[in-house]
Amino acid sequence: MMKREIKFKNPMPKLNKSIALDATILAAIIAGLIGVTITGGYTQFVIGLVAITTVLCVGLNVLYGLTGLVSLGQVGFFAIGAYASAILTLAGLNFWMALIASTVIAGLAGCVLALSAVRMAGPFLAMVTIAFAFIVEHGAIEWRALTGGQNGLMGFPMPDLFGYMFSERDLVMLCVLLAGVALFAFRRLATSGWGMAMTSMRDAEIAASSLGYNAFAVKASGFAIAAAMAGLAGALFAPLMMFIAPSNFPLSQSILYLFAVILGGAGTVLGPLVGASVSVLLPELLADFAEYRLLIFGGLLIVVLLIAPRGIVGVIERFIPLTRRGVTATPAHEIEAGLKDYAKSDGLVVENLSIAFGGVKAVNAVSFTAKPGDVTSIIGPNGAGKTTLLNIISGFYKPTEGVVRIGDQDIAGKPTDFAARNGIARTYQATRLFENMSVIDNVIAGLPVGRFGKPFSAIASDSNRNHAAGLLAFCGYHGDIDARAGDLPHVDRRLVEIARSLATKPGVLLLDEPAAGLMHADKVSLAKLLRQLADAGITVVLVEHDMEMVMGISDQILAVDAGTAIIFDTPQAVQNDPQVIAAYLGDGEMKARPRPIPFEAGDSPVIETLRLTAGYGAAPVLHSIDLKVRQGEMVALLGANGAGKSTFLTALAGLLRPVDGKIVLNNEYIHDLAPHQIVEQGLVLVPEGRQVFPELTVRENIELGAYKQPKPVSSEELEAILNRFPRLRDRINSPAGLLSGGEQQMMAIARGLVAKPKALLLDEPSLGLAPAMVEELYAILGELRDEGVTILLVDQMATMALSVADYAYVLEQGQVVAKGKASELRKDERLITAYLGGSEQGDKKPKQETHENA
Repeated sequence: MMKREIKFKNPMPKLNKSIALDATILAAIIAGLIGVTITGGYTQFVIGLVAITTVLCVGLNVLYGLTGLVSLGQVGFFAIGAYASAILTLAGLNFWMALIASTVIAGLAGCVLALSAVRMAGPFLAMVTIAFAFIVEHGAIEWRALTGGQNGLMGFPMPDLFGYMFSERDLVMLCVLLAGVALFAFRRLATSGWGMAMTSMRDAEIAASSLGYNAFAVKASGFAIAAAMAGLAGALFAPLMMFIAPSNFPLSQSILYLFAVILGGAGTVLGPLVGASVSVLLPELLADFAEYRLLIFGGLLIVVLLIAPRGIVGVIERFIPLTRRGVTATPAHEIEAGLKDYAKSDGLVVENLSIAFGGVKAVNAVSFTAKPGDVTSIIGPNGAGKTTLLNIISGFYKPTEGVVRIGDQDIAGKPTDFAARNGIARTYQATRLFENMSVIDNVIAGLPVGRFGKPFSAIASDSNRNHAAGLLAFCGYHGDIDARAGDLPHVDRRLVEIARSLATKPGVLLLDEPAAGLMHADKVSLAKLLRQLADAGITVVLVEHDMEMVMGISDQILAVDAGTAIIFDTPQAVQNDPQVIAAYLGDGEMKARPRPIPFEAGDSPVIETLRLTAGYGAAPVLHSIDLKVRQGEMVALLGANGAGKSTFLTALAGLLRPVDGKIVLNNEYIHDLAPHQIVEQGLVLVPEGRQVFPELTVRENIELGAYKQPKPVSSEELEAILNRFPRLRDRINSPAGLLSGGEQQMMAIARGLVAKPKALLLDEPSLGLAPAMVEELYAILGELRDEGVTILLVDQMATMALSVADYAYVLEQGQVVAKGKASELRKDERLITAYLGGSEQGDKKPKQETHENA
């Protein structure tokens, strides 16, 4: 078979990036050395400061630019390096040995700080590093016997080499050379497995962990490198200054170092050099405004972030034409042969797996075996524990009991990276690509399976690029392999994520709703791919809500509800199982309050949609939906997970802009209004998951519902609310985060009612609630309905929703497939078909036939 040549969308430019960078660094070194040679005095000293700051900023660029960690304590490591070098040379140690020792001491200090710092993020990490810088600064002041206190240290001997004593010019030349070496080293590190691991962790830590990278090791490495480089810079700073004191290392200096990295271009090779030049030279040019230095730097940083968020070098790179390496994709038969080598003979074995959150068992004694060569699907209604089960298998959660075995290895309770290195790969409900990396680099990131490799050896070798391109082609991706992953359409993101998972050489592939948001043709292609992966011997475990797809490609299905397994059997047996049907539609035992008198609908609807089409990105989820809700009517909107119900409510509430069609509220078009304007018009959404404000009290949460009303909630209105929801009375002044799920749901509905809605949208109000709480909640909904409140209800408990609704619509793949009076729709076969697929889908086909017709 001929190898497939990957075509690029753009013509091949003319400049090789690696060669251009190396040439630029070399030119900068030569320019620096010439500058030192032809100048003297203070100018020579300033060149030395630029070089030393470049060395420090290269280390900070590893930490912030590659790893994504913000440190405001680099001046502390800088001070450690300077004091270590000064103390050791004053004690008689050779300068070169002191230089190495200072670098190592600072690096070790960075490792110690990393033990606690890298487990934090955001402002907490910044605060820890600030505290560290304060400790170093005040330690230098108080430890007078060692550091000289405020008086500092001076009189350091200049370096000598083979009897030759360095002059200040020689020392500055050494600084320039070391700065150049640091830039060369960064370029090699950034393209190595180490750089790939750091960049992956920066863009998507969870996804990086699922590729086998140990988060702590990656972050600690970045911290140690940055600290060591700061220590090296400090060791050069001491003899150049010939005097050091605590005043040389103020906290504000750390801010300037970070400023230099961002200004130059975080993550770029030349960014530290450009940023260091600006941060050192600009104060010299503005010497008359020294007291305004930080103000000027702050203003400059704001301008750069607004105009050029990638920094000066990032902007320049956009206008430089660079060559793009050609790739010859590994043929499909070789890819498929490689997949067979990954397969584990025993597949995946799950025994008695359980986990509890706050006393609630999300997964309860679940057992199943997924065999190599089979597609094993896990189905169940919202909140059944499907994703939780995948999270346990892949190492994100530690089970309270049970076994997860792949081959002979029990991985239950082991971290995600351990599971990945032992053959578990997975995708996510919301794709987790490394947004700022190219498509092909996303796939290459999975090839080492968490191993860093050599620190200065490029990971994107020709063989790795060919293999990654072959995986992409095998998965059906035909776009630009050098495109930025964050710019891909939804369907391509799915394919790239699957290709990246296959790059880890998995024995077991876990897929969490891979068909979500895909169009029908894309789902067909995806089904063929999954069948092909299983036929190659990989154990495929699929969580999916598209029942047509599940029933068409699955060899066995595990149905779960409320964390407990219902049945593990063939698709036909699962599809016809009464407990499975009850789990999706409700068992009919819970009773809602019927209307005391028949409802007579008026002619004029409160809510009406006309050919409404909406979705995310390039793939519409809803297709030409016509729906009406009349005054005082309760309408149920039903369908399987992924059918588009929540998307429909989100579009009505203005949180998702429709692609086409119109939305009418009381004879006025509202589809172009902002969400807060729609609330003002009287359409109020109670979202899925309650969305309470946990730190505010119950009273404050309820009162927020009247934010857009002319008057705040009166005591009489609040009393009426508490009479309707008596459970909230005793908790009115308690933080909302302390309420149970059912109480939070009642509070969310109360918050919607105080907005005086013309129509109330309820999204999955029964989700996650105990049966008794569901009955209590539906009794309240029945009261609201009888009092004339117009309600559009979305709920996974179809039978319960139909028992309280007047009219209902059934969605399937974003289209209305059935509608009618609720009492009649309860007996309609189309309702079961919408949830569990057509009965003809349940007949098990031979694997090859399933593959061809998927």
